[in-house]
Amino acid sequence: MIEMERLALNRIASPNYGLGEFFELAKELGFSKVELRNDIRGGAIIDGMPAKEADKLARENGISIITINALQKFNLTAVREKNLGELRTMIELCKAIHCPAIVLCPNNDPKDTRTKEVRYKETVDALVAYGPIFKDAGMLGYVEPLGFGISSLASIVLAQNAIKESGFGCYKVLIDTFHLFLGPDDASTFGTSYDVSMTGLIHVSGVEDDIPPDQYLDCHRLLPGPRDNMKSKAVIEAALKKGYNGDISFEPFSDRVQNMSRKEFSDAMRASLKYLME
Repeated sequence: MIEMERLALNRIASPNYGLGEFFELAKELGFSKVELRNDIRGGAIIDGMPAKEADKLARENGISIITINALQKFNLTAVREKNLGELRTMIELCKAIHCPAIVLCPNNDPKDTRTKEVRYKETVDALVAYGPIFKDAGMLGYVEPLGFGISSLASIVLAQNAIKESGFGCYKVLIDTFHLFLGPDDASTFGTSYDVSMTGLIHVSGVEDDIPPDQYLDCHRLLPGPRDNMKSKAVIEAALKKGYNGDISFEPFSDRVQNMSRKEFSDAMRASLKYLME
């Protein structure tokens, strides 16, 4: 049984809602945790409002902000200086809104010609470079492997190994059920080649389209339900069985979800919650 207190709502589910409206929606649905993003609404993580106001809005709705998603191309040395500056800015915002973690997404580009060895080395190097910043701020970095064929980091096992090699304890792996399904690993690695205690957060979504998995894109990601081809619920249950005790965040990217009316979304979300929690 998953307690409601461990469930969160990623803002990608309702990007058309203003920040206050999003907090209100989350509260109405029973969530006490949300994730914010820097890749919607023109990159305005808190809609351009003062951080103190955003923090106040969250507190008034009983909402905790658990991550900002994301520092992109974190493992690409060519953009390291830019990323260092962006990370410092993001951390200052996190401090102001009491957010404990930032998601780190790898380079995901078909033009990335680096070898697997170089990609891994630059992943470790990046974690070493960012480590002191996270450590000094008392914050966490969640490394999220992306399972697409063009991703420079698709494996949760490799992400775990890179974190260990970096020597910093400020990192955790973010398991996304969509990307786990597309990547080289699966739930059978839990408790074997992958240590579930290294997990900081799980993202959950579902795909119901009758298409080959190699054609799955973010636009196919719905709220998880019984018709989910990826069996995301089973993945979560496997992680729980191996001792995962962290949060689980709903991250549906499909515009079929994003364009729902408030009532349609609320009904769909409640049905998904019931399915996941039963």
